[in-house]
Amino acid sequence: MPDVTSFDWFALAPELALLTTALLVLVIEPFLPASRKQAMCPLSIVGVVVSLGWVAALAVDGADRSSFGQMFVVDSYALLLKAFFLGTALFVLFISYRYFQEIRTYQGEYYFLLLSAFLGMILMPSARDLVMIFIALELVSVPGFVMAGLRKFDLRSNEGALKFFLIGVLSVAVLLFGLSIIYGYTGTTDLAGIAAGLRGPAANEPLVLASMMFVIVGFGFKISAVPFHFWAPDTYEGSPIPVTAFLSVASKAAGFAGLLQVCFVAFEPLADVWAPVLGIIAVLTMTLANLTALQQRNIVRLLAYSSVAHAGYMIVPFGVAAPGATAVNAQAFSSVLLYLLAYSVMNIGAFAVVVAVAREHPGRQLSDYAGLGQRAPGMAVALTMFLLSLGGLPPLIGLWAKFAIFSAAATAGTAFTYFLAGAVVVNSVIAMFYYLSIARTVWMDAPTRTDPIRPGLALNAAIGVLAVAALLTGILPDTFGAAANVSTLIAAAP
Repeated sequence: MPDVTSFDWFALAPELALLTTALLVLVIEPFLPASRKQAMCPLSIVGVVVSLGWVAALAVDGADRSSFGQMFVVDSYALLLKAFFLGTALFVLFISYRYFQEIRTYQGEYYFLLLSAFLGMILMPSARDLVMIFIALELVSVPGFVMAGLRKFDLRSNEGALKFFLIGVLSVAVLLFGLSIIYGYTGTTDLAGIAAGLRGPAANEPLVLASMMFVIVGFGFKISAVPFHFWAPDTYEGSPIPVTAFLSVASKAAGFAGLLQVCFVAFEPLADVWAPVLGIIAVLTMTLANLTALQQRNIVRLLAYSSVAHAGYMIVPFGVAAPGATAVNAQAFSSVLLYLLAYSVMNIGAFAVVVAVAREHPGRQLSDYAGLGQRAPGMAVALTMFLLSLGGLPPLIGLWAKFAIFSAAATAGTAFTYFLAGAVVVNSVIAMFYYLSIARTVWMDAPTRTDPIRPGLALNAAIGVLAVAALLTGILPDTFGAAANVSTLIAAAP
């Protein structure tokens, strides 16, 4: 039995740096006057940059490291997602600065909770044990419950936070129930050990198959997959917009990181059982979310349903997995990673523009974007790029993300996977209707106001960098593609 008390300080350095920063924010903020509390955002940014520096140092070192036995592992997969989560944290902090500076409340609480959630996220890709995965997942979720309700003066925020909390607690119960049965049958919480156990007689037990579905349902709530998505639109609409960006990108990505590890490593021997189920869920998620998004007139609710639809795209590669099919599974795994990386650029960029416009139009209606091309041409160009990228048009990164998903489904070569590939194409066309409708409003409708929009330096920088990233990674798709291809756990699966 591995020694779970052993640990490697170097391997844990990114997590320790982020934890130290969160504690500093918690301790320092109460002693600052109200006019100085916005300093917590720059302090948080410094902590994230230091943590990112430790990730870079681990990447340069090049050696796989572990702590607590094999419960915590640092390899190429973990390093890629740690860098992804910390990069996402930087952009969320940039779009949060002016928003929370203007409402002048809850700044210390918000930045502490946000850093705590990102601590859980960078733990997740290193987790190779069900206990560690559960701890990381809850460290992401619990701060999210509180952050969603920070607009205490808004009844929609209270309602959204309550729904998020109740559904989150239910998903935890379902997930834990499934994990406990899996542990009971296999006698281990180690992912590789579970895979070995599921190749034995336990694989034929109906209760094992049912418990595996409980685990998938638990993650389904976390990633807002249909029919477990009903909390997302109200929670996204009621939350502060930077929190909505966090929930739609980072929190969702943490759920996918856990689901990738559980499905492609621990449950790989039973892929012929869970893959068709996830494939059907993917089609339902894409289709229902896109059709519902067509009816939305609130920009945040529209992007919420768009986020649910993109979860459906990312579930598609799970539907092509097969036991022992190393090449197919590796392609499916890397396509999900590529989509996560691309989606973060597109969606955080779109929400950054929403934050800027919402300062003057707090109603968050689509009509608020009429004539944005005349009032803020640069911002309008960036928003159009983000929307077209989400829709999958060239030469932006969204095209290659969707192509990777389509290719993973099409090359598997079965009737069911061809059906999944077709569903991706059809839903991409449906989604373009509402993305283009926003672009039409931005460029063709007459503005209701003529004064320019001035979002501030931090927000402008975030929008500009993300817009450039969406374009450059679309022109040079190997920027993300190469990293995703080498950062796979498939070879590590027994």
